[in-house]
Amino acid sequence: MRKSIVSLTINGAEREMLVAPGATLLEALREGQGLTGTRRGCEQGACGSCTVLVDGQSMMSCLLPVETIDGAVVTTIEGLTPTAGLHPIQEAFLEGFATQCGFCTPGMIMATAGLLSENPDPTREDAVRAISGNICRCTGYEAIIDAVLDAAARMRASQTSRAA
Repeated sequence: MRKSIVSLTINGAEREMLVAPGATLLEALREGQGLTGTRRGCEQGACGSCTVLVDGQSMMSCLLPVETIDGAVVTTIEGLTPTAGLHPIQEAFLEGFATQCGFCTPGMIMATAGLLSENPDPTREDAVRAISGNICRCTGYEAIIDAVLDAAARMRASQTSRAA
């Protein structure tokens, strides 16, 4: 089994890593880079707790062989969080009581980030579709859906105030 070198831009930093054949992005992030905000859940792509952005698209890192995305830009929950304070999505989840145990929260937030990067003014149905691959066993989905829509409004307001 020959390992290969994979180059990724992770949370804005260029990284090279030596990976075993078939190693997943989840393994590379958690074990190789120490980015444990990306959760290890079902490891079958059914729970969404491992959701990250790859070239701006929401993807489940547990299913993605890291060697297939050589050269990609990866954003994890750690990369979404600003150095001071919280991202508007995180604020909306916190203030909207859209978290409880918190295990699913990074994946839900990253799925939301993926949606809002493509569609800054989503409908309720868009929000439901965006998080449909993510399972929450504690909070229930209404508060999460409301937080997704609130985050969209916050981000639009932030863009408007910066443009003025």
